[in-house]
Order: sequence, then structure tokens, then C-alpha cells
Amino acid sequence: MDPAQEIAIYLAELLDEKQAADIVILHVESLVGYTSYFVIASGRSERHVKSLGDHLRRVARTESGVRTIGQEGVQSGRWALLDYGDAVVHIFKDDDRHLYDLEGLWQDAPRLEWPGSVREESAG
Repeated sequence: MDPAQEIAIYLAELLDEKQAADIVILHVESLVGYTSYFVIASGRSERHVKSLGDHLRRVARTESGVRTIGQEGVQSGRWALLDYGDAVVHIFKDDDRHLYDLEGLWQDAPRLEWPGSVREESAG
């Protein structure tokens, strides 16, 4: 597994720890020039979106030394973007996720299976 893929899966697992919903990893490397993976997740409320973003930044930095290059919108609680270089994380409040439809916009990107995605499929 390449390092970029490892980071994307690690970030998805951190989101999963805090009950983020519908976590999807898209391999966008051949479609965009600035990252290899998008990690997309939903929060139940604005407070949950903020909490997920804060958890991701804090735990990734302290546990693994993985730091954000940049971030947008974490405090608004509707759509948080955290840039880790090899992976860009998008955390949406559920209704905003449907509005922006990143999965539809990047439908040509292959989805990466990870342990949490298998659990979600079997639960659904």
C-alpha cells in the first residue's frame, strides 16, 4: 500500500472513531493535480462536523505526526475541509453533502475499499 493510501485510510478510521457517517474514499490522483485521495464524510449536526474536524487535526498530529497543510470552514460546522497533502478531507453536515454532491462530481474516481466501508455495506 502506498503512503498516500495509508494516510487516507488512517484519516477515514479516525472519522469512523467519532461516528462520522457515510465515509467514502475516492482515488482522485489521475483527475486532479493537487492530491491523491478525497476522504468524504458526514456529521449529524454543525457541532458534530466541528468535533470531527477538531478530532482529526488533534489526533492525527499527536498520534502520527500527520499535520494539516491547510483547513477551511471547520468552525462554521457546515463543511470542513482539511488538507493533508496526499489526502483532502471533506466533512459535511448531511444536507450540505447532498447539495454539493462531491461523489457525483468526481464519479469517475475509483472508490477505495477500507475496513470501515466493508462494515457500512454489511450493515446497510
